[in-house]
Amino acid sequence: MAMTMATEPKKTGTRRSVGARRNPETEAAILNAAAQLIAEKGLAGFNMQEVAKRAKAGKATLYRWWPTRGALILAVYKSRKPNFVYKDTGSLLGDLTWFTNELTNIWKGEIGVFFKAIIAEAQSNADIALSLDTYRKERLDGLIDLFTRAEKRGECTEIPDLAIRAELLMSFLWQRLMTNQLDQECETMMKFLADLNQHSPNK
Repeated sequence: MAMTMATEPKKTGTRRSVGARRNPETEAAILNAAAQLIAEKGLAGFNMQEVAKRAKAGKATLYRWWPTRGALILAVYKSRKPNFVYKDTGSLLGDLTWFTNELTNIWKGEIGVFFKAIIAEAQSNADIALSLDTYRKERLDGLIDLFTRAEKRGECTEIPDLAIRAELLMSFLWQRLMTNQLDQECETMMKFLADLNQHSPNK
């Protein structure tokens, strides 16, 4: 699995955390070592002991910051995925379109291949499945905020549970990723999600 790795000057000795706080240098070293190990051996060959050895960090530090193997794998994904905010375009359709285009463009690169591998591995690995579900809930909260913003603008007034729309959007995008359809048009689905009021049973 190819992944771009950040590099840093080689140092000797064991890196130490700063009390209960994370030492940024140690955290970066661990995430880099984890990413390199995944690139070389895939998720099946990933183990915490080897990461600690490569990062010159104590295993206790790894497990204090990432209690499970799956948690560290998801941390690597999040550290490699570019951060972006949910842009306010002034309309729900505009917000959905902007978000979808940004995410699909990110996933068309190697980070998308990595996330697909995580989802696939989660089907048979309970540890990764649990960490993936935690991540899914975090991302779902962000999408709910996007729909809540539209609600405040008066665009989502008929459907009380905005999480339903957020779940539909997330499911749609994850399905596109897993079936290699990121280049397919998304406009129809975005319009459907933006216009769900028209399909409300109360209408």
